[in-house]
Amino acid sequence: MSEKNSTTRRTFLKTGTVAMSGAAMLGGLSVARSAHAAEDTVLKAALIGCGGRGNGAVSNYLKNPNTKLIAVADAFEDKAKGAAGRWGVGEDATFWGFDAYVKIMQTDADVIIIATPPGFRPVHYAAAIAAGKHVFMEKPCCVDAPGFQMLQEANALADEKGLKVGVGLQRHHQQSYIDGVKAIQDGAMGDIICTRVYWNGGGVWTRPRTPEQTEMEYQMRNWYYFNWLCGDNICEQHVHNLDISNWVKGAHPIEANAMGGREVRKGIDNGEIFDHHFVEFTYPDGTKMFSQCRHIRGAWSSVSEWVHGTKGTGAVAVRSRGGTSPYDQEHTDLIAAILGDKKYNEGWYGATSSFTAVLGRTASYTGQVVKWDDLAANGPAAMIYDDHASLTMDSTPPTTPDDQGQYPIPVPGKTKPW
Repeated sequence: MSEKNSTTRRTFLKTGTVAMSGAAMLGGLSVARSAHAAEDTVLKAALIGCGGRGNGAVSNYLKNPNTKLIAVADAFEDKAKGAAGRWGVGEDATFWGFDAYVKIMQTDADVIIIATPPGFRPVHYAAAIAAGKHVFMEKPCCVDAPGFQMLQEANALADEKGLKVGVGLQRHHQQSYIDGVKAIQDGAMGDIICTRVYWNGGGVWTRPRTPEQTEMEYQMRNWYYFNWLCGDNICEQHVHNLDISNWVKGAHPIEANAMGGREVRKGIDNGEIFDHHFVEFTYPDGTKMFSQCRHIRGAWSSVSEWVHGTKGTGAVAVRSRGGTSPYDQEHTDLIAAILGDKKYNEGWYGATSSFTAVLGRTASYTGQVVKWDDLAANGPAAMIYDDHASLTMDSTPPTTPDDQGQYPIPVPGKTKPW
């Protein structure tokens, strides 16, 4: 990582800790108070990111007894007010703008639910941990190397403070996966030769530009198609499948070799991301993970994970014993850890699985073999890591279109990893 990016991260964490220390004193759960009596404690949550997944996460959280949503924040006024109306949050606890996350930290929320576009998550996570808040953070947790390093630093601080962290890789709370991974790790398929993982489907929404939008607002509304906000579909969706392979292996890849491109998504509302990637990841023991993700309608679709072993081949997920929704269970488990003051930090595997996706994307964009350690140390920032609170909808985003409305697209063989 460049000295500039490294300095930016250190500066943010240093100044962020100072800025948020007052918020921690104003309210929230102190480390000393982190063990609660479940029967008389109301765990207050605040939401950052009021889109579909953010409202979904609140719904999952509030299914648990003695929970309450007390504040909401979003970059957009309409999104923030919409969530506030839905959940009965007052005007004085409804915040919007790029600095809304700072105001959220000044509430007496115990838990911060982070469901902003992925590029913002490292900054918001670091701010929440600095403020002494427990966190539930949606996946992916970062979109680039500086974000990964920020996550790791915040994870270490969370452990130091005794804060609990949940990450929206909900398969870790799904019985069919829990049982399947345990069976594989207990030797049901023998020694693992390789894994295969897929997120192949038809794609997601597009939100065409409207005349009154600035470039920043357009990209924020259409965030899926910009790497600084989303990280490409290999990060935003395929991270689930990559995470399963890492879980099975108990490790993350050390290098990646890949190919990808834009076969059908080439319009001006398709931003700068690819519509397909194929990645060969290599683990420390030399075994491989073969990864596919694709957004092409009419092509073969699959969202699944498979293991090839010396004793057989099969899907990771097995027939489930239980019917609890993993989206509900991940919040129940986080809350239980908070109330029981148990060590609980899913931020570690959230960070490594997210960076696995960044590694694969970098190999796909460049056509080069990319090593984990090299990318972690040298990878450039896709996201803006200067003061987020100073951004506005008139700010210039990291990528801009040409006169024809087209964005610069990576070219394997020409694009450099750093």
